[in-house]
Amino acid sequence: MFSALAKFTLPTPKQTITMTLQNGVDAPDFTLKTKTPDGLEDVCLSEHKGQQNVVLLFFPFAFTGVCTEEACSVRDDLSAYDDLDAKVYGISVDSPFAQEAMSLKESLNFPLLSDFNKKVSSEYGVLYDNFIGFEGVSKRSAFVISKDGKIAYSWSSDDPKQLPDFSLIKQALV
Repeated sequence: MFSALAKFTLPTPKQTITMTLQNGVDAPDFTLKTKTPDGLEDVCLSEHKGQQNVVLLFFPFAFTGVCTEEACSVRDDLSAYDDLDAKVYGISVDSPFAQEAMSLKESLNFPLLSDFNKKVSSEYGVLYDNFIGFEGVSKRSAFVISKDGKIAYSWSSDDPKQLPDFSLIKQALV
């Protein structure tokens, strides 16, 4: 007999599992904003195709301890990436204005790109569904994009405290 007080369990929504892009695939192109002294500027990945390698470093939030540590580590070693003919970009879902404040405070010498709409992090498979109560935050991840536009190295961690192995990134650039 059916009771009006019976409890029904609704099915759980189907979850989509996204994987970090693998080596050898074409890197998804994108255009993201960065804040410069002259205002907001667009940075397009495909502008580097055939010109130079690109290192993309996704990070969860500006001004957090580990993210600042990672950015300052890259800042202090940027000449090594220049010597390997690589352009480095940091990417987070922060606004370009928050990123600019971090860049100025830490004297960063490479651009931070705003994925405020979370599209690029999603396309690269490095977006948390839920990160400490925030939906749609970039995972700490690293990609090397070769001059021909292919992913030469990919790494992503579910542990936001784990930094990428910068020696492996550099090896992928050789």
